[in-house]
Amino acid sequence: MGVFETRDDAADPLHRPLRVAVRWEEVWAEAKNLASDLPAWRIVREDAAAGTLECERSGGWLRGRAQITISVHGPQGIPSATVSLRSQTAGALFARDRANVREFLELFSRRVG
Repeated sequence: MGVFETRDDAADPLHRPLRVAVRWEEVWAEAKNLASDLPAWRIVREDAAAGTLECERSGGWLRGRAQITISVHGPQGIPSATVSLRSQTAGALFARDRANVREFLELFSRRVG
């Protein structure tokens, strides 16, 4: 089983939680938009109160289906938000969890950063 999540001490900036000076509500809306727009991604469940989006990314027979959790946290009404991701793939020969996190954060940082 492959698992990868953003960490503050990651060497690659696209593997760290993204902190932006944007209101939580706007960041949450943009996270939902991007997760819906990405090919092979789909939102399975959303919980605005907890600030989490549960997504799946299909990867075909060899790469399996990744379960991706996007977490958006920040105070209401104040321009400060943090976005973290966790990708987990079970039963795949070639998991691409690190690439899933990077794919989302690279595009997301352009939209809100």
